Amino acid sequence: MRILIIEDNETVSKVLKHLIVQELDCEVDIAPDLTTAIKLLDKNSYFVVVAELDLPDAPDGEIVKLILNTYQTTCIVLTSNLDAEQRKKLLKLGIADYLLKENRYSYQYVVKLISRLHRNQSVKVLVADDSVVSRKFVRVLLEQHLFQVIEAEDGAVALNILSEQPDIQLLITDYNMPNVDGFELILRVREKLSRENIAIIGLSNDTDESLSARFIKNGANDFLQKPFVHEEFHCRVLNTLDSLDMIRRLWEKANKDYLTRAYTRRYFFKLHQNDVYESSQFTLALIDIDYFKKINDNFGHDVGDHVLVEFTRRLQHAFAEHFTVARFGGEEFVIAFKGLDSSKATTLMDKFRAQCASTPITTASGDLEVTFSCGVATANSEDIDALLARADEYLYAAKQNGRNQIISA
Repeated sequence: MRILIIEDNETVSKVLKHLIVQELDCEVDIAPDLTTAIKLLDKNSYFVVVAELDLPDAPDGEIVKLILNTYQTTCIVLTSNLDAEQRKKLLKLGIADYLLKENRYSYQYVVKLISRLHRNQSVKVLVADDSVVSRKFVRVLLEQHLFQVIEAEDGAVALNILSEQPDIQLLITDYNMPNVDGFELILRVREKLSRENIAIIGLSNDTDESLSARFIKNGANDFLQKPFVHEEFHCRVLNTLDSLDMIRRLWEKANKDYLTRAYTRRYFFKLHQNDVYESSQFTLALIDIDYFKKINDNFGHDVGDHVLVEFTRRLQHAFAEHFTVARFGGEEFVIAFKGLDSSKATTLMDKFRAQCASTPITTASGDLEVTFSCGVATANSEDIDALLARADEYLYAAKQNGRNQIISA
């Protein structure tokens, strides 16, 4: 990623460059005037240009039109003064945002915005609105911030799109729509998708003062009254997605192991405690890496950690697409095979065991042959603790029988 700063104040450009390089680890070029900027723009491709409006050889903001129209590059305006008329013109041109050079936070905001724009390229946003004009307006604003935008003419179409594209991260929905309105859409989305899965912003031009509260009570993260200004829309979207990122980070910390990124024991029980009763077939595979203590004793804990991470990667590559992989602690792992009986789960595990045994793990201390023992048990009118206890008995038997094997009922 390469950024261009067009700024005639050397102190400002140096501070901004330092913050961008420090936070985003990208290449940054500086141009003190329009002439230098054109040479750099002709030579390089830039992700974002941060431009001062009042340059020595372009005092009337000519640089902005050049960046947007000629070079078709995202532009953030940084300026000391901006009146209401200038602000309207800039927003109409399609800049990503503008900042007044008031204090250090202004520069930090620029860095934060660039980071957000970079992430936005992989963020899908679904806009549900029966008004073509309103949909297109919102789409243009979103595309200014580099989002992938999908449109739906009503709530029913939006639900179909969400089922087909589960990686959509933000839903922006109008209130008044035929077939399925905004409230019903949010309720049905929240039945399946929690706040760490998708963020929702409600829109309406209705004058009902209770709408915003009703939207949020129904599961929306935020609400905007139409008509809204560009800046408020961008700020609300940015804050909503930042909150979504924070919720996801907290969820990851609570539910994923810090070293291997496999699910934790706590999350595993929360996810599957009822499956032993509700699923027609539910099988657990309890896994223990053979002689793992010797790896730590002979090669050190750094090598041991590397083995755990690589072993988890192999487990997830083999099973995580369809089943749940969790680390129970130390070198012990569990896989939940929902919908499989003991025979099918054992066959899968034995195939995986053979692959692991024949593929050494490369470490700083050389290639290590790593095997594991496993006990497989299928639910039979018992709770998950009893099922795990049976799997543990079979795991113990596998160890006693020579290790590097799978034992089931």
